[in-house]
Amino acid sequence: MEKTVKANGWGARDTSGLLSPLEFSRRATGDRDVQFKVLYCGVCHSDLHMIKDHWGFAHYPMIPGHEIVGVVTEVGSKVQKVKVGDNVGVGVIVDACRKCDQCVNDLENYCPERIDTYNGVLPDGSITYGGYSDIMVADEGFVIRWPDNFPMDKGAPLVCAGITTYSPLRYYGLDKPGLHVGVAGLGGLGHVAVKFLKAFGTKVTILDISADKKSYAIDTLGADGFILSNKPAEMEAAAGTLDGILDCVSVVHSLQSLLDLLKPHGKLVVVGLPEKPLELPIFSLTMGRKMMGGSMIGGLKETQEMIDFAAKHNILPEVEVISMDYVNTAMERLARGDVKFRFVIDVGKTLKAD
Repeated sequence: MEKTVKANGWGARDTSGLLSPLEFSRRATGDRDVQFKVLYCGVCHSDLHMIKDHWGFAHYPMIPGHEIVGVVTEVGSKVQKVKVGDNVGVGVIVDACRKCDQCVNDLENYCPERIDTYNGVLPDGSITYGGYSDIMVADEGFVIRWPDNFPMDKGAPLVCAGITTYSPLRYYGLDKPGLHVGVAGLGGLGHVAVKFLKAFGTKVTILDISADKKSYAIDTLGADGFILSNKPAEMEAAAGTLDGILDCVSVVHSLQSLLDLLKPHGKLVVVGLPEKPLELPIFSLTMGRKMMGGSMIGGLKETQEMIDFAAKHNILPEVEVISMDYVNTAMERLARGDVKFRFVIDVGKTLKAD
């Protein structure tokens, strides 16, 4: 029998998604494992989808959380990457096959055998548990070294929201100075994307349905333009002006209206994950030789690169730090878009053993 260590967290027991205290076990620290005390964990929009089984593959009980940061308390005998006392992070995945083409090319996130940080199925059939918990154990290959003097509370969402936006901007070439890039949806993903794009030197236009976000977009984030995407006149006036768009919208929406904003040969890259499939307007793609693609987080090498870039350029999400016992209220607020722009749970100070 594998040795285990006792852990405490908050988890969902069924599709109601109601989170409550839960005692469980993690594996004991292996030769290549890092155990750390969880200090903060971000609340991702996908956590809301997962605890309510919106996507149909939930395993209960479920302890969410894949924006995890903390301080190392124990390392295995063969660990070289970090030491006790170091600050670290863990994002969306905690393992992969490590031998397929994707893994060999530092793209573990696309490995067909990747294991998610929570709700993942391990080879022995057991389920992984996430960061709404007091401790975390992960293989050193899936642990991110946290930069010195980089805030952990505000920075926690970067190991998901940060790499989810950074990776596609790099891969699809939307990181070149002088390009005009749109960001659809000024929320948890979108506002981070804007910060990366400005650091890259691009011109940025934000597309959103809320007029209340305009002043923040222009005055605080430094966006160059703001378009109300639910106002046809504003959308028509901007037709054919963008080199690319990063679509961060997590609800069902029109792709046609976004494709119309692209110049010929422009790129629409989707990273938001709506509950239901979107309609793909093929005619708009073919007539302008436009490209549509997607992206899902990033590999561990690129995630480390992203964190180091963010620290160098002081790129931090806007967060609201909450206590563990506030998490159900936070989920209700997240469902109606009442957060600016990311909840982060102060796990270290507010998670009490049941």
